[in-house]
Amino acid sequence: MRNICVIGTGYVGLVTGVCFADLGNTVTCVEIDLHKLDILRSGRTPIYEPGLLDLLDRNMRLGRLNFTDDYAKALAEATFVFITVGTPMGSDGAADLSQVESAAHQIGLHLRHDAVIIDKSTVPVGTGDMVSQIIAENVQPDISFSIVSNPEFLREGSAVSDFFNPDRIVLGSTDRAAAQQVADLHTALGSEIIITDLRTAEMIKYASNAFLATRISFINEIAQICERLGADVKEVSRGMGVDKRIGPYFLDAGIGYGGSCFPKDVLALHHMAATAGCHPQLLQAVMDINHDARQTFVQKVRDILGNLDGALIGVLGLSFKPNTDDMREAPSVDIIRSLQAEGARVKAYDPVAMEVAGEVLPTVTYCATAYDVAKEADALLIITEWNEFKQLAFDKIKQYMRRPVILDGRNIYDPAEMSGKGFIYRGVGRGMPMEEVAPVSS
Repeated sequence: MRNICVIGTGYVGLVTGVCFADLGNTVTCVEIDLHKLDILRSGRTPIYEPGLLDLLDRNMRLGRLNFTDDYAKALAEATFVFITVGTPMGSDGAADLSQVESAAHQIGLHLRHDAVIIDKSTVPVGTGDMVSQIIAENVQPDISFSIVSNPEFLREGSAVSDFFNPDRIVLGSTDRAAAQQVADLHTALGSEIIITDLRTAEMIKYASNAFLATRISFINEIAQICERLGADVKEVSRGMGVDKRIGPYFLDAGIGYGGSCFPKDVLALHHMAATAGCHPQLLQAVMDINHDARQTFVQKVRDILGNLDGALIGVLGLSFKPNTDDMREAPSVDIIRSLQAEGARVKAYDPVAMEVAGEVLPTVTYCATAYDVAKEADALLIITEWNEFKQLAFDKIKQYMRRPVILDGRNIYDPAEMSGKGFIYRGVGRGMPMEEVAPVSS
């Protein structure tokens, strides 16, 4: 059993703290937002993440998990200190490190014994050196500490499972012994552990996310070509994915990536590269294609409905992906705002994200069910691929709608089947009727 301090209780921090407690450690989480702190102390979670609430409740009852806003109390017996605060996008595209700097400052002021400080937030290359300097400037001279980079690879919606079943644990430090201590902390997870230097570990996180975002943008560009040439991107993806050199993951065409990681991390890596004198043209293309995917989807609505002024558009799914209520960089936000800017009225349903969405999209009418969204709608837009949308009663949907138009931004339906049910259906990259396909000149 180890004593662990986790600073910050966002998606990464809360999952990290709760899961380490479930492994039998004593964990104290620091949260300076008093409203969020009250929620946590009452045994609730401020975020939706499958499986998290049960683990939080169990470990609080067993006395292994505590929450405080007092750094001195949290650090009093901690051997390991995880920094898991937010690093949002700054106005220039660089990561905003103000929360990391503040956490490092507080650690320096309140640390009273030797400890290993672990950067788990996604931070630009070189941040570990900065954190070390800030702590050194504020800590008592007889206190020894080491910095280890341990970037997280948790996916929202499956973060608890990802914590307990990681593909790999990445650790970077100038102190090999400290890195090994953190490796020992993760031994129970049975994963491959990669120990490298501090800056390389920081870079692995950005490179990984940028590559996954690139795959998404690549298949979305292929989808646009498929539409023009009458090919089906779902079959193209399947044919590509069975190639062992390529693999099937992150090859689902749609309306682009969102969330707290890919948009921020690709932009931050682009900024780092440009600042270092590189020319990150691939990263720029990845971001451009992602932006265009949303606007192309809106254009499909225009193409079918014509003038959107006064049209009633139904939206199914608001969060950036299923199994989360996270609305950060969600494609739904850009799409809905574009529709509303042209005079469309929008009503929407999401299984868990409507409360959060209401703060971002206050002029949307929120409905209790998917069927309520369909009533009198001129078009129904599938934005997030929640499971409950995959087997709707389409006879009822068609009966409710003013016009039987479905635009499927996640390709969860079969075009021929939807056409057979009497819908005007458009997916992403699913080909076009042959009379609409532009001829290819030789």
